[in-house]
Amino acid sequence: MPDAIALKTADGRASGKSASGPSGPKPKRVISPRNIMLYGTLFVAAAYYLLPLYVMIVTSLKGMPEIRLGNIFSPPVEITFEPWVKAWATACTGLNCDGLSRGFWNSVRITVPSVIGSIAIASVNGYALANWRFKGSELFFAILVVGAFIPYQVMIYPIVIVLREMGIYGTLTGLIIVHSIFGMPILTLLFRNYFASLPQELFKAARIDGAGFWQIFFKIMLPMSLPIFVVAMILQVTGIWNDFLFGVVFTRPEYYPMTVQLNNIVNSVQGVKEYNVNMAATILTGLVPLVVYFVSGRLFVRGIAAGAVKG
Repeated sequence: MPDAIALKTADGRASGKSASGPSGPKPKRVISPRNIMLYGTLFVAAAYYLLPLYVMIVTSLKGMPEIRLGNIFSPPVEITFEPWVKAWATACTGLNCDGLSRGFWNSVRITVPSVIGSIAIASVNGYALANWRFKGSELFFAILVVGAFIPYQVMIYPIVIVLREMGIYGTLTGLIIVHSIFGMPILTLLFRNYFASLPQELFKAARIDGAGFWQIFFKIMLPMSLPIFVVAMILQVTGIWNDFLFGVVFTRPEYYPMTVQLNNIVNSVQGVKEYNVNMAATILTGLVPLVVYFVSGRLFVRGIAAGAVKG
């Protein structure tokens, strides 16, 4: 008898559910005006950036007779890597015919110490401004923030005079110092915001245990700061590697970075304009920042989001 009552109750509940209709949230339509607008905008933005890249790649893989036919969007009929070899090793810029190879190694010699130096100094500055408040710290931070928004062009002539008086104008050392100085304001701001977002209890506990300035920095702050260091590295590598203005102003021809070499190759007036070589040289120049970003892109997003929490 109890089994019959339980069965009847279950049947009643089942019939009640079927009578009231399906429950839960209403399923969203895949095709809707909102989705069409969203994905349409994303598609247009992606095409805007990918189409020029596609043209550069297919042009760099064509020979000049095929390029002269005029169809820049068609894939290469016969793929050739000769333009890439010439752009790297034998393209002429004035009297020099060593392509981008010399500029590449100059860029490496400029970028590596500039990135290391600016990040090392800015990380200590941000750590001190976030956790060790000293007299005049707010004024110092305000000066750094203002320095981040001063146009580079305004300061070129005074810096030329300073480097000349120091005897390092036209050298890689002078250019490294310039890149390190101009990178510090924005990096200090990023590091300060990131360190300020970390739990202050860790810092206070370390102070109670007797840890000093450098012990806290190396043993507590640095192990938790990988994302912001990746952000700083990507920003500096991208900015320094792609720089043209400082490279052409503060160095001599034998120390020109890759971007200046690229400009000289593309704007060369000797001989026939080789568009395939120019495209290959452009792609080679931009490969390093692209590789760095794609390898560490996820950490870049994490670091940016964490550094924007406090200010």
